[in-house]
Amino acid sequence: MRPTFDMDALRTMVAGVELGSFARAANRLGRSQSAVSMQLKKLELQAGQQLFRKAGRGLATTEAGDRLLAYARRILALNDEAAASVNATAVGATVRLGLPQDFAEDILPMVLERFSSKWPGVHIEARAGRNYSLETDVSDGGLDIAILFALAGSGKDDTLIARLNMVWLAPWKAPSDEADNAMPLVMFDHPCLFRQAAIEALEAAGQPWRAALTTPSLQGVWAALRTGLGVTVRTTYGCPDDLDVVHHAPLFPPLPKIDLHLIAGHDLSPAALDLHTIVREVFRERLCAHHVASNGQALIASPEMKDMLGELS
Repeated sequence: MRPTFDMDALRTMVAGVELGSFARAANRLGRSQSAVSMQLKKLELQAGQQLFRKAGRGLATTEAGDRLLAYARRILALNDEAAASVNATAVGATVRLGLPQDFAEDILPMVLERFSSKWPGVHIEARAGRNYSLETDVSDGGLDIAILFALAGSGKDDTLIARLNMVWLAPWKAPSDEADNAMPLVMFDHPCLFRQAAIEALEAAGQPWRAALTTPSLQGVWAALRTGLGVTVRTTYGCPDDLDVVHHAPLFPPLPKIDLHLIAGHDLSPAALDLHTIVREVFRERLCAHHVASNGQALIASPEMKDMLGELS
C-alpha cells in the first residue's frame, strides 16, 4: 500500500526548513519540540527511508528529504487553496490580528489587501492597540497574531522582526540651553515602553522633566506635539512629516533601541497561519524600505532582514 503522508507533519517539515530550525517551527506551530520530533519520525516511517540528518545541533534534509520537501510545499499549497475555497463560504470563519497604532495606517492596509485576496470569505478582526493589551489578548486566545514592541534583547529570537531606533520627536527646534528647565513630555498612559525609556534616559542624564500630557492615543500624542505642548519618544516609523527628529541636542540624552516581535497563539487555523506569513512578509518589505528611505533610522535585526539589507544593518 502506498503511504499517505500526514498533513500536519508535512507542514512541520516545511516550517522547520523555512525558519531554519525545527525548534523555531515548534514555537511557530504551537507544539512542543518532542511533538515535532515525533512528527518528523512519522514522516520517515511513512516514506520508508531517512529524510533528516544531523547538522550541528540541529537537523538538515537528506536527498530524499529534499525531494519530499518540494512535494510537501505543493501538497500544502493545494490543501490550503482547497481550504480557502471551502472556508470562503463558511459562516463565522474569523482571524484576529493586533498591532501597535504606529503601523495602522501604512502596514495594516497592505496586510488586509493580501490576505483578503487569498481568503475572500474570512472575516478579519484587526485591532490597533496598546502593547500590554495585545500581548494579553494573544495569551488569552482573544487574538491569533500580534505585533509587539519589546525592550531590545528581552524577547525570543525566533519571534524577532526588527530592532528599531528610539528617537526624540518635536515640532520645534530643540532648546540648546536653559538646562535647569524641566523637559515637557508628551506620553502614553502607563505602562508604556517609550514612556519608560524617555523618563529613564532623562533621569540618568540629570535632566529635569515634567508630564505635559498623557494619552492612550497615538493621534493624541501627535496632536499635542503639533501644538507645542512638549516632546515625545517613538520610532520614526509612522511619524508624521510635520514632526522633526531631534539629533544630538544637549538636553536630549541618547535612547536605547526597541525590538519588534511577531507572536502567535496556539492551534492556528490555516487562514491564521497564512495571515502570520503575510504579516511577516509585509513588515519585512516595509521596514526594509523605511530603513533605506530614512538612511538608517530603522536598524534591522532579524536574520532574514539582515540577508535582505546586506551590510546596511
